Amino acid sequence: MHPEHPVNNHAWIDHLPEAALLVDAAQDLIVAANSAMGRLMGIDRQSLKSTPCTRLFADQRPQLIAFTEETLFRSHGWSRDFMVKHRDGHTVELEISASRVGEAESQELLLLLRDRRQLRTLRERHDANHYHRGGLLEWRRVEELFKDMERENQLILHAVGEGIYGVDAEGRTTFANPAAERMLGWRIDELMGRVIHRVVHHSHEDGSLYPLKECPIYAAFRDASIKRVGEDWFWRKDGTGFPVEYTSTPILDNGHPVGAVVVFRDISPRLQAQKELQKALEEVESLKHRLEMENAYLQEELSAEYHFHEIFGQSDAIKAIVRRIGMVAPTDANVLVTGESGTGKELIARAIHQSSTRRDRPVIRVNCAAIPKDLFESEFFGHIRGAFTGAVSDRVGRFELADGGTLFLDEVGEIPLELQGKLLRVLQDQQFERVGENHTRAVDVRVIAATNRDLKAEVQAKTFREDLYFRLNVFPIESVPLRRRQEDIPILAQEFLNRACQKFNRPPLALKEGDVETLKAYHWPGNVRELENVIERQVITADGHLDLDLAGSDSSARPVTAQAPPARHYQGDLMTERELRELEKQNLTRALTMSAGRVFGDDGAAALLGVKPTTLTSRLKKLKIEARQFQVRQN
Repeated sequence: MHPEHPVNNHAWIDHLPEAALLVDAAQDLIVAANSAMGRLMGIDRQSLKSTPCTRLFADQRPQLIAFTEETLFRSHGWSRDFMVKHRDGHTVELEISASRVGEAESQELLLLLRDRRQLRTLRERHDANHYHRGGLLEWRRVEELFKDMERENQLILHAVGEGIYGVDAEGRTTFANPAAERMLGWRIDELMGRVIHRVVHHSHEDGSLYPLKECPIYAAFRDASIKRVGEDWFWRKDGTGFPVEYTSTPILDNGHPVGAVVVFRDISPRLQAQKELQKALEEVESLKHRLEMENAYLQEELSAEYHFHEIFGQSDAIKAIVRRIGMVAPTDANVLVTGESGTGKELIARAIHQSSTRRDRPVIRVNCAAIPKDLFESEFFGHIRGAFTGAVSDRVGRFELADGGTLFLDEVGEIPLELQGKLLRVLQDQQFERVGENHTRAVDVRVIAATNRDLKAEVQAKTFREDLYFRLNVFPIESVPLRRRQEDIPILAQEFLNRACQKFNRPPLALKEGDVETLKAYHWPGNVRELENVIERQVITADGHLDLDLAGSDSSARPVTAQAPPARHYQGDLMTERELRELEKQNLTRALTMSAGRVFGDDGAAALLGVKPTTLTSRLKKLKIEARQFQVRQN
């Protein structure tokens, strides 16, 4: 600053070779700006005059205040932390030198602003000129060394797919093969003599600065050792980048390192393949976990004793149920099946599912009475690992398993009142969150509920939510008790008799007219389930023929109008559940002994017992019987 210029005469600022601002720090005003400043920002310099300086650095106001205070205190300052916006929208990174103008009490500052990108270009141009001027002999000597090597390996350099380039001891490019040119987007003549680190290796993948002193490529000839890097980042001429792996091998001349050869490879396809593989593995793992859960639930259903798989009967009550199933099955309406225990409510639910468009997806059964209160949400909606004590892995809930299919809520009246609201919300929105997770999951689930309670009375008693009742009871179906459809008893009894004879490997038996009348005379409080149990017990105790003289037994004949509960003890030989299992085990053991441990085939145990081999295998597994123990060993 020339002292002969008065402070209020600002014509001198336009003669400065660099972009300059004269700022009144006390009032945060730009007093003057030169033409170079206008060119730097692409605007008229006069538009800057009398505007707040902080407006130029709107996103860096705190840094500008700190920088201004430091300059006023020290009378000078320097920073590379500021940037301004050019009129065309691009950002100009700045290097700023600042000094106080005038006396010590003056609050005016002169700021000289330089474009950092332009400075880098100028420095590289200067370094290249200096190198060519001052080290021509050394350059030629090293160049000849590389030329000799290049001549010997010319075919290899042009044939290999990896990029190869050489650098001298100062990091300047000495050669590059065609593969390197293709991958980097630079011609060899554009790279020759330039510090290649500043061209293609200046920044990490995230854009952060990669100092030259930290570069493994140059460490190779500094340490005279080979450096291998499995994953790094190179930048192309067009500004895009790509991941690479490379090896930097030092070149020695009389024991002294004079440069290095770098061999690099674009690993984008490999990383992309790894990502796709990882994504596929995650999807497979997710599907595997879901299928395992579905299998576990379905196995649980299969292991349960279903009493029948089809609806049998010709009564008006059964015909009415079948008609209602036919009406509601094609829709997605929720269904409430009511009726006494043992009447086949679950059978109706499965018939609705099998007659619907959802038949290809599973029907997931939930016994609401068997779910502990504190595990209700986890059982219905699932949880993530660590959601609560004992949650050691992610768990898929029943709603998610039933996505696209049917959810059968058995004994829905057993759900505690305080938990019914959570179920209602999912039924309304078809959305839920796993326990411990914030991610909302959407499902497409058709709900069929069943209960032996009078839910309408429970709604009036305030023990069941009215809104949940109406949400479930869109289409009601009553499962009629057996005593109200006596004409179906002979059909059901004969079906159960055939199944029991096959199950226990007994000769076929038939019902007599007297047996039918005896069965019709009974009240059947346990409904169809009780009828099946009675038939099975009679088959087990039958001695060549069926004897349904039930007088004095727990199924003794009573007029239907008597409405008296059945007796609970038989006057004869009874078998406990344990004895029945032991009897079945002995029967299976005899069959395996006769078949020498063979399950399959015409002379296998399954054929002897009259059951499917898969059914026999399941029973053997359940009873923990190893078929190979009965195989005859050859000496």
